[in-house]
Amino acid sequence: MPVFAQIFLGAVLLVFVALDIIMLISLLKPGDERNQIIVWKASSFTLFATVGAKVLDVIEDFVRAQPMTANPLVQLEVAAIIYCIALLYYKKRHGG
Repeated sequence: MPVFAQIFLGAVLLVFVALDIIMLISLLKPGDERNQIIVWKASSFTLFATVGAKVLDVIEDFVRAQPMTANPLVQLEVAAIIYCIALLYYKKRHGG
C-alpha cells in the first residue's frame, strides 16, 4: 500500500475516533433541559437513520438471496457521523 494511502487512512481513522469521542461525551454530559432536548433529538434522529438503513440492507440482502455481511466498524462510524451532524443541526436550531 502506498505511503500516501496509509497516511490518508490513518487521518480518516483519527477523525472517526474523534467523532466517536464527541458522541460519547455529549451523551454522558449533564446539562440543562435545552441541552437534554438537543441531545435527545439528535439521538433519536441517529437511531431512526441507522435502523432504517439496516432494515433496507436486510431487505436488499433477502431479495438478492445473499448472506448478510455488515461491518460493525462502518456502522459505528456512520452512526457517529449522523449523530454529530444532527447534533450540530439541533444546536443551531435551538440556540445551543
